[in-house]
Amino acid sequence: MIAPSALLLLDLQNDFLHSNGAYGRAGQSSPDIAALPANLKPLVEQSRKKGILIGATFFTLVPGKGGEPMISPHLKKLRPFLTKGDFAPGSWGQALVDELQPADFSVEKIAYSAFYMTRLEWVLRMQSIKKLYFAGIVTNGGVASTVRDAQVRDFDCTVLEDGCAAFSKDLHRAAIEALRPVARIATVGEVMQELAGV
Repeated sequence: MIAPSALLLLDLQNDFLHSNGAYGRAGQSSPDIAALPANLKPLVEQSRKKGILIGATFFTLVPGKGGEPMISPHLKKLRPFLTKGDFAPGSWGQALVDELQPADFSVEKIAYSAFYMTRLEWVLRMQSIKKLYFAGIVTNGGVASTVRDAQVRDFDCTVLEDGCAAFSKDLHRAAIEALRPVARIATVGEVMQELAGV
């Protein structure tokens, strides 16, 4: 019997992945990132059938006065193209990509880690979740930060190596290697085989 588990889809949002989203309009993507929804769809469907909780984290730019987003200085420097309406709460851009909907719950986040100043841990504890599977973007940013925060909270962590991506293969590989001491690394196929036997 599998321990109470959740599959966390980290930041797989229209504004990151869709051609009409904020990053798509700015030409900021990679083939590996674009391929994630198709790679993950079979696992998401199987997880639903097996009763595994599906959670989605949504990077969010909180609107300030006049609707202009409040953007941290480091992010503004990295992504100067971000503007009013991008990653806005409740917007199409903030939402989970269609291929992976629906999620059982969602959590808005304002930083790399989905645990930082969010209700994620509370939701997981209320559902008695012990084991977490991680998929999403970017491996060296939100994924790595969230996995490390989960590990120090004593969750059993599995990172889906081919269910995560970064803006370069080198960054992805380096992040995966750096996570090996704190998480199990597995493929989507390996996890699907495990779930098939549950």
